[in-house]
Amino acid sequence: MEPLIIFFVGKPGSGKGTQTKLLAEKTGWSIFAAGDIFRKIVAEDTPVLRKVKTEMEAGLLMPHWLAMYLYLQALFSIPENEGAIFDGFNRKVPEAELIVDSLRWLARPFSIIHLAVSDDAAQKRLAERSKVSGRVDDHAVERRFKEYYEYTEPAIEIFRIAGVLTEVNGEQSPEKIAEDILAALHIE
Repeated sequence: MEPLIIFFVGKPGSGKGTQTKLLAEKTGWSIFAAGDIFRKIVAEDTPVLRKVKTEMEAGLLMPHWLAMYLYLQALFSIPENEGAIFDGFNRKVPEAELIVDSLRWLARPFSIIHLAVSDDAAQKRLAERSKVSGRVDDHAVERRFKEYYEYTEPAIEIFRIAGVLTEVNGEQSPEKIAEDILAALHIE
């Protein structure tokens, strides 16, 4: 199996986290999740990290330069004979451009998996998650969709133009989506 660098992108509620875990289980590749990394660093008490914590609690995307700093740290730690899966580092145009430029410069094979779902399907999944967790924050969900359309949708276009975007129907069962992803990546 060729060691790939994989990124997941999609609307809030599209299943990125689920598919990241399923792909990691199949391949053994490490997961670098922006949200997890941000949550770890906000435990420190500095002015910058307090700002990160405030923005995260509001459901806002982090500044692209901070996300990219953390992305590059993670990327440079991956041995060339290992693959990796990134979740949440590709949500703004400057991030998309840096991802394409850095991986092409390093000559690392990579793919961006776009889990395509309708707004209705994504919102239904988010509502179901809210019931399970007991937390409902309609304003946070609204902000996440607004940021998706403002920032992430144009970033997806950068990946499409670069020829590294793979579209997967994200409205199927998690197992069928995982199967389609493995087929698209030529992983058995």
